[in-house]
Amino acid sequence: MNRQAQAAVMFLVGVALLHAGGTNLYLRYVKAGLQPLVLAAGAVLIVSALATAWYEWKRARARKEATATAAVTAPAGTHSEADAHSEADAHSEADAHSEAHVHPEPRISWLLVLPLLALILVAPPALGSYSALRTGTALQQPYGYLKLPASDPVPLNLVDYAGRAAYDHGRSLAGRQVRIAGFVAVDSAGTPYLVRMALNCCAADAQPVKVGLTGTIPPVLQPDAWLQVTGTYTTKRSRDPVNNGPIPFIKVTEAKPIPTPADPYDETWNN
Repeated sequence: MNRQAQAAVMFLVGVALLHAGGTNLYLRYVKAGLQPLVLAAGAVLIVSALATAWYEWKRARARKEATATAAVTAPAGTHSEADAHSEADAHSEADAHSEAHVHPEPRISWLLVLPLLALILVAPPALGSYSALRTGTALQQPYGYLKLPASDPVPLNLVDYAGRAAYDHGRSLAGRQVRIAGFVAVDSAGTPYLVRMALNCCAADAQPVKVGLTGTIPPVLQPDAWLQVTGTYTTKRSRDPVNNGPIPFIKVTEAKPIPTPADPYDETWNN
């Protein structure tokens, strides 16, 4: 890979990052708060690529001018025009030979094309039921609970409901109808869950928070499909077989499918 190829790859990766950062595509990889850094990284790569291309063009032009100058300024009667060209060519070849041995570009650089192709050609889905069922619940005890609005049903984040149900023992949820949303996961025993993948930084550290479903459950549940569930608190709970963490349940009174949200991950822990 020569410098021109490196510049081209850097430029295309930068463009791909700007495209991802300017759309919702970046939310498949990192949390929403990192959008400025994704855009900045794309801009830096593009500027670096253009600077590299300009430097290479300037160096090639300087070499060409040096060759022309050597041919014109050859002393009369000492060297013929052919000798001047021959000498300039020899210098040019020597310079190229020296650069090839002193500054070799590693062929492994071509591996940079792989993430580029992935960014351009593949839009990976958000982590879903497969990952959720193989990872223990990451539910954490909240520091406190905000007062719920007076009207029912109360729209709640799934992680908020799970924390209130598991650690507040449903005291703030008693007698209230709540509405939560998440994607469906069904374990090997047939128990359905509503899940949100919570993350701290990026999709690589995403962990599931699970809420079991009981009550009026739809007869057919498609894993990874998104549901909006309205229901009430129930004392029923279970333990996650992966890490023995608490899994609270909600008694479903109504469930309806919803589109996958633009940001499929939960960032409650970052607030």
